[in-house]
Amino acid sequence: MDMLTGGQLVARMLKKEGVGTVFTLSGLHVAPIYVGLVEEGIHIVDTRHEQAAAHAADAWARLTRGVGVAIVTAGPGVTDAITGVANAWAANVPLLLIGGAAPTFNQGRGSLQEMPQTQLFQGITKWSDRVPSPELLPGYMAKAFRVARAGRPGPVFLEIPWDVLSNGADASTADALTGYRTDARCPGDPRKIDQALALLAGADRPVLLGGSSIWWDDAPQALDRFATRTGIPVYLNGMGRGCLPPGHPCFFQHTRKEALGEADVVLVVGTPLDFRVGYGSEPTIASGARVIQVDVEAAEIGRNRRIDAGIVGDSRSVLDQLEAGAGAIPGAAAWRTRLRASEAVRLERQAAFEQSAQRPIHHFRLGKEIDLAARRAGDVTFVADGGNVVAVAAKSIQLPRPGRWLDPGPLGCLGVGAPFALAAKTLAPERPVLVIQGDGSFGLNGFDFETAVRFKLPMVVVVGNDAAWGQILIPQRNMYGEEKSPATRLASTRYDRVVEAFGGQGEHVDDPADLPAALDRAFASGTVYCVDVAIDPEAAASSGAAGYAV
Repeated sequence: MDMLTGGQLVARMLKKEGVGTVFTLSGLHVAPIYVGLVEEGIHIVDTRHEQAAAHAADAWARLTRGVGVAIVTAGPGVTDAITGVANAWAANVPLLLIGGAAPTFNQGRGSLQEMPQTQLFQGITKWSDRVPSPELLPGYMAKAFRVARAGRPGPVFLEIPWDVLSNGADASTADALTGYRTDARCPGDPRKIDQALALLAGADRPVLLGGSSIWWDDAPQALDRFATRTGIPVYLNGMGRGCLPPGHPCFFQHTRKEALGEADVVLVVGTPLDFRVGYGSEPTIASGARVIQVDVEAAEIGRNRRIDAGIVGDSRSVLDQLEAGAGAIPGAAAWRTRLRASEAVRLERQAAFEQSAQRPIHHFRLGKEIDLAARRAGDVTFVADGGNVVAVAAKSIQLPRPGRWLDPGPLGCLGVGAPFALAAKTLAPERPVLVIQGDGSFGLNGFDFETAVRFKLPMVVVVGNDAAWGQILIPQRNMYGEEKSPATRLASTRYDRVVEAFGGQGEHVDDPADLPAALDRAFASGTVYCVDVAIDPEAAASSGAAGYAV
């Protein structure tokens, strides 16, 4: 009988699920798992903070459309990871967090780092539980993978005590587990499909708003076919960004407010009607607009406003069904022409800021130079981690393909920059990675650029440096005045020198004319390279571009 420790069984189940990389911060409570990971050939990336490990696992899941795995030690290791799990919960990311724990025979006796852990995650996971014995561990792991990926994805937490990881069980408890989850798709109810088709056929000003599930459900081609057939204008957010190329005749980026506010039919595919779209209410979406909502989670449909056709299903299946039954929408061509003219006006106004020679540098000039440098560098993955600097850059950056934009999602969690970049570069070492972040967000997990240096993961880090929490300072000052806006200023810091101290390279730029060469040097450096850019703290407000990126 082949016996394996609980730690080896964890690794065997990760290998079975196809997990090739895990993110962690070391601790003896979880050391038995490391033994199994080494034996199974699973890559281990150890971060400088457990929050970063959870964020990196989140990004790994997004980019692979699989399960991301983070392993942390007991007590403070687990609590440090909570923010990363909460961010994955809000963004519907299938993340497995494994937390160590004191041995069961010492439970309740005051062991080192002993605390109630599973309860902490009950509100921000799909499942949180404690594994009671090595024999049951493979079954718990299988359930974790199944629950994390079923329906609307989300994180799960498993607490595994030291003795469960150290004691043995028959290897067959893992090896015999097959077919423990399904990848079946979920097409929509034909009656609801017909209702949606009827609404679209009668529309004069239709709009499609697509979100992250376009990416998760592998639906970019289905979206392309549907948009091309119907002529419907398409706006994308979250991981949906890039799922139509910039030159697509139906893709629009700069007129979403106008389009949603005037639309008579809005097709919402796989994105919640949350704060990013004014909760689906007027004035963001006109009160008289007919709304079609597509989501794999039935409970999401109808949240925040009345829905005229609610379709429960995955994005790819439903878009294929709609495309099969749809024809060209008669009013769409004139509507697209009008929106394209509005976009041209906005782009002309934006171009004036993108060409600005002002010092400190305008956010739009920085965003445009990043976009141009990324095109010169090739197939770049962007990691967005910040407030105004990211919100503005998102308006200038064009994504030629899907799966190239990572932002925290609806939780608005800062600190994802270095961890998300670690995952992106580990997964695809040949693909350039560029982190766009503010000086505030750098401070949360900036030490994990040392992790990138240590693992020889080159990446470009562009820090928009205004020595302030700009996205908070501007509205707080407007509401309460300068003298009542504390906690919004930062010290003037050279973040390029921080990265240099880790063993990377960098430079400071305060003249916009120097940006192209600096960014090109960063991409060519072959290391972690920080371009610290002095930006105008007032620019985002004065250009009307401040706000959260979506």
